[in-house]
Amino acid sequence: MIEVVIASIVCLLIGGLAAYFVSKPNFKTKYEQLVKDAEAEAEVIKKNKLIEVKEKFLNKKAELEKEVSARNQRIQQVENKLKQRELVLNQRQEELLRKKLEAEAVKENLEAQLGMIDKKKEELDKLQQQEIERLEAIAGLSAEEAKERMVESLKEEAKTQAQSYINDIIDDAKLTAGKEAKRIVIQSIQRVATETAIENSVTVFHIDSDEVKGRIIGREGRNIRALEAATGVEIVVDDTPEAIVLSAFDPVRREVARLALHQLVTDGRIHPARIEEVVAKVRKQVEEEIIETGKRTTIDLGIHGLHPDLVRIVGKMKYRSSYGQNLLQHSRETANLCAVMAAELGLNPKKAKRAGLLHDIGKVPDEESELPHALYGMKIAEKYKEKPDICNAIGAHHDEVEMTSLLAPIVQVCDAISGARPGARREIVEAYIKRLNDLEQLAMTYPGVTKTYAIQAGRELRVIVGADKIDDKQTESLSGEIAKKIQDEMTYPGQVKITVIRETRAVSYAK
Repeated sequence: MIEVVIASIVCLLIGGLAAYFVSKPNFKTKYEQLVKDAEAEAEVIKKNKLIEVKEKFLNKKAELEKEVSARNQRIQQVENKLKQRELVLNQRQEELLRKKLEAEAVKENLEAQLGMIDKKKEELDKLQQQEIERLEAIAGLSAEEAKERMVESLKEEAKTQAQSYINDIIDDAKLTAGKEAKRIVIQSIQRVATETAIENSVTVFHIDSDEVKGRIIGREGRNIRALEAATGVEIVVDDTPEAIVLSAFDPVRREVARLALHQLVTDGRIHPARIEEVVAKVRKQVEEEIIETGKRTTIDLGIHGLHPDLVRIVGKMKYRSSYGQNLLQHSRETANLCAVMAAELGLNPKKAKRAGLLHDIGKVPDEESELPHALYGMKIAEKYKEKPDICNAIGAHHDEVEMTSLLAPIVQVCDAISGARPGARREIVEAYIKRLNDLEQLAMTYPGVTKTYAIQAGRELRVIVGADKIDDKQTESLSGEIAKKIQDEMTYPGQVKITVIRETRAVSYAK
């Protein structure tokens, strides 16, 4: 093919040159010289191309020889492996045949031994029957009667031993229970470490200059009134340089007011219509942040399958505090403590963690309720189809309902550990003790009251009255009077349950 192409090119060149020089006879000599040069050049090109083709052919031939050699080598390796495998299989076959022969020999030996055992067993049965008949004749009892008497005797002995064993276990448990409980609690506290977050009921908003204060106040105070009406937060503008104080007991409102103020000051347009627009937008952003916080919390704790409304309530805990302790941090800490303690006790740590996270959901309701937060939280959990043991743990962590599962005391203990840790809550110990004393002293002022006890961190007041001084009807009215007086004269978080106890005791002495 190359030669044909080369020849074609040469012919074209010769033809062109011939046509050119024929048309011009004066250049005949040059034409002949050019023809000779073209023929020589064509011969050189032809030789070069032939050399290149030969080199390519030789290279291809060498590559094919290498491939054939490698393929033959692989085939040889496979043949060697097959031969080795065949040898191994032959050896195994011989070994199996040998073991089969040995097994058959052992089987024959065992059958012979079993035959001898059966014969001996028959002989023993005969001897045993003869011995039983002889004993029955001597004792005057049948075998069944003797067996019944023996079984009754063994039953009594077993009962006695079992009762003794149970008593020993109970005594040992009483001795070690306290020590074991302390160990579990201390280990749980050591293994869970969280930051302490104390919150206030005010937020300080920093501004660049006092000129911004005037713009926030607006003409005749219209801007600040619109902002307070839209957010429900008291905005205090005083002589403090470059600062405005936002005061409210609802942290969500404070956060909405802070973010709205930041956007308004950054934008520069501050007027009532713009304030309402920005507050609505910020409120929506905070709602989205609440949901995102709830999702992130459940993912961090490894809790799955929560109802979306419960996830939202968990996120809302971020903006709620109890005695200055952030409720979400408290719930996370309680959940981790519950999981550790449940694992130590051999219970389900996932369930315990779930109950610990949800135990205070009654403190962040969308609608206000007259129920204590534990009972309200239990109702919310039941509404969203949580399991009964988790609902009971939520409702019983302040003893408002009876504990029916092992999760309940764990949640109660872990809640107390998290809240009682030094620095976790802001309430002063002296004020707390004074409030409990005031509760007890207030009830003691009523006639017929013998003793008073403030329990459950001041959430319940138990009043013991003398049965000879107050009758049942007066007991009912006394409970209501004490509740009304506490409500009128004292300041306290949540609600206080007043329980009046009247009992009659008859005491005699045997001399």
